[in-house]
Amino acid sequence: MGTRFLLLALCLCASLIDASSEGLLRINVKKRTLDINSIKAARKGDKYSKGLENRLLGLSDSEDADLVPLTNYLDAQYYGEISIGSPPQTFTVIFDTGSSNLWVPSSKCIFSIACYFHNRFKGTKSSTYTKIGDELQINYGSGSISGFSSKDTVQVGDLCVVDQDFIEVTKEGSLTFVIGKFDGIFGLGFKEISVGGLQPVWYNMVEQGLVKEQVFSFWLNRNEADEEGGELVFGGVDPNHFIGEHTYVPVTKKGYWQFDMGDFLIGNQSTGFCEGGCAAIVDSGTSLLAGPTTIVTEINYAIGAEGVLSSECKTLVNEYGDMIWDLLVSGVTPGKVCSQAGLCFANGAQSVSSNIETVVGKENEGLGDTVLCEACEMAVIWMQNQLRQSETKEAVLSYVNKLCESIPSPAGESVIDCNSLSKMPNVSFTIGGKIFTLTPEQYILKTGEGIAAVCISGFMAMDVPPPAGPLWILGDVFMGVYHTVFDYGNLQLGFAKSA
Repeated sequence: MGTRFLLLALCLCASLIDASSEGLLRINVKKRTLDINSIKAARKGDKYSKGLENRLLGLSDSEDADLVPLTNYLDAQYYGEISIGSPPQTFTVIFDTGSSNLWVPSSKCIFSIACYFHNRFKGTKSSTYTKIGDELQINYGSGSISGFSSKDTVQVGDLCVVDQDFIEVTKEGSLTFVIGKFDGIFGLGFKEISVGGLQPVWYNMVEQGLVKEQVFSFWLNRNEADEEGGELVFGGVDPNHFIGEHTYVPVTKKGYWQFDMGDFLIGNQSTGFCEGGCAAIVDSGTSLLAGPTTIVTEINYAIGAEGVLSSECKTLVNEYGDMIWDLLVSGVTPGKVCSQAGLCFANGAQSVSSNIETVVGKENEGLGDTVLCEACEMAVIWMQNQLRQSETKEAVLSYVNKLCESIPSPAGESVIDCNSLSKMPNVSFTIGGKIFTLTPEQYILKTGEGIAAVCISGFMAMDVPPPAGPLWILGDVFMGVYHTVFDYGNLQLGFAKSA
């Protein structure tokens, strides 16, 4: 970028910053009428719907902060406006703590239908534009994008970031990007997962002295009656959007905003799955709560969700249930039960199914032995938990057999009778030694009224193998209930009840 253009960009930024009376950037969220097909379409935008394991890598008050209002699309996508270039070209983006790149469609995107449904960036119309030209690609669970790297001025509310790296997308390879209400993605993860090593916008905000505190925070509004959808605050927190004090936990791995989570409870009963700790990430770019198939299946059973019947799972219980029970009762460690039962082949410390995806994800692939091994590993966890409650063998095997019917469908949808919400249990996460509870009204997505009402579980199954997993992804369903602080300066996360 030439000196003249850089000075021009700095002048433009200075005028914008001076125009802010309180140093806050606010982006409002809007509500739209829900329908079941739109919910499914919006949820297909979740980048973790498949293959997350391939992408895993090893506060102050609101004064002098910038607030970005967010738009809420079907409680499944929260997005807001930014602009790129001089003069500014406006785009709607998802502010995504689960990725680190900024990308928008390019005017050079001419062979992808999705680009024609969204705003496209024209570098030739910006006096501060510089093309870098490195070819890059990002793979999401529901599709991929590819393009080339560039630099330009990026405005986020009243903040103006100069010399910002971003990707001009020339190909969007999925229908997801056609139906999405967003033009691009604004990554707020760590640079460690930035494709191409491009500098994330947040890093430049800090380095260019645009924020007083190295903190940003999210408030996502789940109240359907409100027009405002949420708020992203750069440089601090808004005390109007949380109650009490935040509970802070350290970031355990830079890349995603990852931390250690404790036990998970259904009702007041421990599942035992995360007693020794589970990795978790907080991701504003994922609409649901994603967790291990084993636990999501237990949740579906407890709340009466109708999942996919796995014949392999039932076969396992009928043919091998007694053997698994006897091995557990005799004191065989749970991790060795399935190999001793001859259902898994030992491979070092782990079985061959340690690269599990989901049982239902392989239902139609005819992988008989592998599926039985995976079903065995789930059954062991379920049976071990029931053993702690001193249940009889007959009661335990009956329980596990019923759980087989609640294994989630491959697409993650589990339909629930809307009239049964009052009978459903709460579900709770243990974070920083404290319990964070979600009620049925908070973890169920509802569309329509009366006989047209449809309710969908806010939980989806996703299995990430060790050492990265087991892993929970706390998406918008969780963040809508708990105001979340991303403290970059102290490498910690904070959670408090949303107001």
